[in-house]
Amino acid sequence: MTTHPIFLDLKAPIALDTPVDAQRLTRGTPQTGVLVATENTTKNFHTGQWRAEAGAWRVSYDEEELCVILSGSGQLVGDDGSRFPFKAGDAFVIPAGFSGIWDNADEVRKIYAIVE
Repeated sequence: MTTHPIFLDLKAPIALDTPVDAQRLTRGTPQTGVLVATENTTKNFHTGQWRAEAGAWRVSYDEEELCVILSGSGQLVGDDGSRFPFKAGDAFVIPAGFSGIWDNADEVRKIYAIVE
């Protein structure tokens, strides 16, 4: 484990190499990719960058996640119909227990920090 700051290269390429599970899809057939920065399994804390193509899929959060949108836009749609639009420059926390649809209007890239 390092005791030095870890800088994220916001221009590093992120390969789109993981399809969203077909059973969760509600629109499109998007691919996703992750560039992990840190994984502290002892404290259940993970950071990095994520990228995904346009499309929509069901999500259900057991963890808390801080999202900082670097590019793209979309919305989260709660199971209760509430809508939470996001765009480049937005930052938000998805609380554990949220379930609904993650809907990318176009390709999205974000920084994430997750606590399980």
